[in-house]
Amino acid sequence: MKRFLLKALFLGSLLLLAGCFYPQNERQASQAAYLDQLASVQSAVDSFQEDTAVLPIQTFNENTPTYQRYVIDFRQLVPRYMQEPPGTAFENGGMYQYTLIDVEENPTVKLIDLSSLKTIQELMSRINNYRANHTYAPVNEIVAEGLFTIDFEALSYKEEPVIISPYTGNSLPFLYSNTGELVIDYASDINIRMNELDEINEDEDLRPLLYEEAPFVPFHSVPYTLSESGEPELDPSFEAEENN
Repeated sequence: MKRFLLKALFLGSLLLLAGCFYPQNERQASQAAYLDQLASVQSAVDSFQEDTAVLPIQTFNENTPTYQRYVIDFRQLVPRYMQEPPGTAFENGGMYQYTLIDVEENPTVKLIDLSSLKTIQELMSRINNYRANHTYAPVNEIVAEGLFTIDFEALSYKEEPVIISPYTGNSLPFLYSNTGELVIDYASDINIRMNELDEINEDEDLRPLLYEEAPFVPFHSVPYTLSESGEPELDPSFEAEENN
């Protein structure tokens, strides 16, 4: 009960804390709705775990990205713990996938914003077609270990496709990995968040800064650490080191 109350207080506080970090139209249009639904799903997950000692999640493998490993399986929650998936859930026609973070210590419900999915699928289709007709990927410069900028001209784009950040409303660029995956670069969002804080842990992945006071986890992302100049720096090797 104590854990549930703490989570309820946390979810309620998001409305107050996220003000300067969210786009104004996002706050006014849908924030209250999805925060209410987050609280409802959190209650259902807590009750399910108390009854079964496990979490209601979909199966995953070791190659599943960090923030997509613990996607909630609503089939395990409906109808006993909730009448149906929330209206904002992908399973119910919405644009969000509900997932869990901190599953070992304090399983907490967060959202994956799938509004960018169509853009991602279109870009991947063009990249795959390009690679099928060439012996190399459509990339330009290396920006970090195994990560490259994309040659959008080679892919016949008139304008570079971007993702609209669920945190700031700013445009975020795409990168391409040497494993054939698209990565969204959240450096500018992390930098904004860092400027709001007095202290940063230099030895940890910076991505949690994005969702400490926000409902969303960073979709299609890789770890960031602090550079020598104090800026967020893409660090794909960090996650591999943590998993060893």
